[in-house]
Amino acid sequence: MKTPTGRWRIVDMTNWDFDDVDLVEPGFIKFAKDRTGEFGFVAVRGWMDCRWTKRDGRPFVEFSWEGHDEGDQVSGRGWAALAEDGSLAGHLFFHLGDDSGFQAKPYGSVR
Repeated sequence: MKTPTGRWRIVDMTNWDFDDVDLVEPGFIKFAKDRTGEFGFVAVRGWMDCRWTKRDGRPFVEFSWEGHDEGDQVSGRGWAALAEDGSLAGHLFFHLGDDSGFQAKPYGSVR
């Protein structure tokens, strides 16, 4: 199964305004071929352990993650699915904390 590896630009989150998403750097999520990944938004940086499968015939990933938020250790889980238009739709959960939906587009497609 071909997975959507590479760096994706987070273009929307349900729990944070777009200006907040880009507070430290442009919001992103990145998937590597070795089942790892990382993301960054607001002051959060996380490293993922990814498990790819298919749902409704399209690539789908579930992941656990750990990282930091303004120097505090944080962890959680999430998922993302490749949409028909080539974007990613997903959800990110903080262990015992916030959660947010997100949408992302391949880096070369965002203007």
